[in-house]
Amino acid sequence: MEAAKGAGVLAPILAASELRLRALRRESSEERLWEVARAAPPPRSLRESLSAPGVSVIAELKRRSPSAGELRPGLDCSRLAAEFADAGAAALSVLTEPDHFGGSLADLRRARESTQLPVLRKDFVVAREQVLEARASAADAVLLIVRALADGVLGDCLWTCRELGVDALVEVHDQADMDRAAALGAGLIGINNRDLDTLRTDLATTERLAAKAPAGAVLISESGISGPADLERLRSCGVAAVLVGETLMRSPDPAARLGELVRAGVLPGGPG
Repeated sequence: MEAAKGAGVLAPILAASELRLRALRRESSEERLWEVARAAPPPRSLRESLSAPGVSVIAELKRRSPSAGELRPGLDCSRLAAEFADAGAAALSVLTEPDHFGGSLADLRRARESTQLPVLRKDFVVAREQVLEARASAADAVLLIVRALADGVLGDCLWTCRELGVDALVEVHDQADMDRAAALGAGLIGINNRDLDTLRTDLATTERLAAKAPAGAVLISESGISGPADLERLRSCGVAAVLVGETLMRSPDPAARLGELVRAGVLPGGPG
């Protein structure tokens, strides 16, 4: 079943992504994008990085957001990525959307060059060319938002990820999203606790949808995670990881804050 584009806050973000897609198509042929993407350094597995017992933490780097405004306008992606790796992050997520989040693919490249961790391109992909663009910049994984993509485009993007050997983090927010993700064979599913139409955040979204996920899927809870107690709450849902951005970006010491979350995610008796 085809799905409409997002409404509310999501609509102008997707419109801006469509404009960037047109510019990308003017600047480079799809054949050239495939060539550059295939020549990029071998991808690192996001899925494998989340295989440790307990709840892993994906640390996100972003400068600002529509919901929170300016977060870290002077962000040094190289330095902070290295600090996050030292603090125990399982992987990194980098906001590359420029118009509403102040990000860039250059931020992603700097973060990846500074660590050995897999790096997710966090953006609002609307076509497979943007998956190719991500891999050409050495992204190891790509976010695909179910409610932003019709089934045909989502399936095309998933196929492109498989061809390139990169992980697709398929993001859902409600049961209809989860059903569509399952029908297309998504194996790495992000449950966004923030409604992208209203910007309201509720961890109960993960609690509700995790039980409805397809068997064998690796689940990541996104947004609204602010402290160790949230990891304790989400652990019982069976999530493999949490993705944390705003909490880290607002902290005076992001790496120390990350360390607290990493320790909270380790199973009792597990590696410290």
